[in-house]
Amino acid sequence: MIKHCPSIATAVLCCLLAFATSVSAQLVKAPLGDILVNPDRYDHQAVTISGTVTNLRERVSRAGNAYYTFDLSDGRQVIRVFSFGNAPCGSGGAAVEGTFEKVKRQGRYTFYNEVTATRVMCR
Repeated sequence: MIKHCPSIATAVLCCLLAFATSVSAQLVKAPLGDILVNPDRYDHQAVTISGTVTNLRERVSRAGNAYYTFDLSDGRQVIRVFSFGNAPCGSGGAAVEGTFEKVKRQGRYTFYNEVTATRVMCR
């Protein structure tokens, strides 16, 4: 008879949790228009979007943290993108991976239809 081994049960549980986390964190590739027509569907979801960078603004917060914002356009519609650091793209095409938020409150500011980027790739 094989005795129950807590370390094996723990290892199996950890593997299952890791798998569930990786599946739920997968990026959804979505056209800008789909996100803007159905913002509730994509709210707080990891997405990847692409388009043309416009209205790039690089700033430094009061705390001294560099950040940037830009509009990502598909030629008809735009989604605002936010990220910390220095902008990798000045203009042209880009693909963005990040989390979409229908409404984002940051201190006294409220932003609508914004992607907080974890990765920006210039084209």
